[in-house]
Amino acid sequence: MTAISQKDILIVDDTPDNLRVLDAILKSQGYKVRKALNGQIALNACQISAPDLVLLDIIMPGMDGYEVCRRLKADAITCEIPVIFISAIDDAVDKVKAFEEGAADYIAKPFQEAEVLARIEHQLHLRSLQIKLQEQNTLLQHTLSDLKQAQTQMIQNEKMVALGQLVAGIAHEINNPINFIYGNISPAIQYIHDLLNLIDAYQQDFPKPTSKIEKLINHLDLNFLKEDLLDIMGSMGRGADRIRQIVLSLRNFSRLDQSELKRVDIHEGIDSTLMILQHRLRETEARPTIQVIKEYGQLPLVHCYPGQLNQVFLHLLNNAIEALQEGGKYEKVGVGEKSLPPGSKNEAFAQSSDFSDSATFTEMLPLHSIPTIRISTEVKNGDTVKIRIADNGLGIPESVRARLFDPFVTTKPTGSGMGLGLAISYQIVVQQHKGKLICCSSPRQGAEFAIEIPVYQPLPY
Repeated sequence: MTAISQKDILIVDDTPDNLRVLDAILKSQGYKVRKALNGQIALNACQISAPDLVLLDIIMPGMDGYEVCRRLKADAITCEIPVIFISAIDDAVDKVKAFEEGAADYIAKPFQEAEVLARIEHQLHLRSLQIKLQEQNTLLQHTLSDLKQAQTQMIQNEKMVALGQLVAGIAHEINNPINFIYGNISPAIQYIHDLLNLIDAYQQDFPKPTSKIEKLINHLDLNFLKEDLLDIMGSMGRGADRIRQIVLSLRNFSRLDQSELKRVDIHEGIDSTLMILQHRLRETEARPTIQVIKEYGQLPLVHCYPGQLNQVFLHLLNNAIEALQEGGKYEKVGVGEKSLPPGSKNEAFAQSSDFSDSATFTEMLPLHSIPTIRISTEVKNGDTVKIRIADNGLGIPESVRARLFDPFVTTKPTGSGMGLGLAISYQIVVQQHKGKLICCSSPRQGAEFAIEIPVYQPLPY
């Protein structure tokens, strides 16, 4: 048995002989040992310096072991310390009471040295894993908090270049460890299969295990463990694969490695942006899940600045989501009600391929039905790509539409945005890509933004 050296163990027992025996056993294994003859001394010792584990007798003068354990578990400083009761009382009722008070294990006297050491090492190992998990959780909480703060700052400032840099950095940092995890899951599953096969072989060749092994098998519920372990590994594999897909979408979205003019798939940029915004599309208290309808045409590779264009998609999709969030109450509809009825306004919108400044949005899904974002793409006149992003929200008032692409113009409540998103988008589309960004909207009939950019950009001088 490999001891966990320098672990601090507190032995609480009113019998000096028991203390001496346990002290000798534990010190021979490299443990640091402290001793207490009664409960109050033990509590004081834990307050001065918390041990890694407490071996606790039950029957003691003044304060019994149950009360000591109860006080340890009630104190924030000592509540996580594993407590192993070691007592001559071997009644089931007393054992149950011990566990109810927070005991991690129970050893009956007279004890066997090997059993004591095995149970102690097992609890110390569990405690070590628990501490590591808590540290990881704390680190994740700090990381999540940092990310939320960074995200809030970027949304308020609407500095999309900074957002792209952050996204690319996160994707890069996550990519290596998640690939390491994902790559090791398959061999780990194979090793587990091999070990389980080995166990099965042992059970076949030695069908009558010793009482100790049989007790351990029953304690572990071996049959359930074998089934559940493979299910857990499968879930981990699927989770890791999902993270890899998200990382790929983040990298595609940021496109910081493509800050120059590149020929890219526009649909890939839109899909990556939708992946990033997936959490905002889910159902909220104010509205049902936002339905996204993609009507993609056959597009050539487009000569553009991919990172900047993805920022435009993010601005426009964010605006559409905000419009649907403020669209009022929606009717709850079943899955079977999502198809477009023939001759309806919905169908007319779906079939419409022309866009003009004077168009109104009577074709949109009517207000108070399914909140919907519709994304369509097509090639216009053979040398121009058109991307349309439409929503069936409240629409944009005429007084705002006239100044929609001016800096600091916003319909959001104070503190929710600076009104730079559309101004930045206009600059990227019109100035950087020599294209057009047009908005068409009518009150309570939704809004549509149309982007038109050349398939080929003139080379900069």
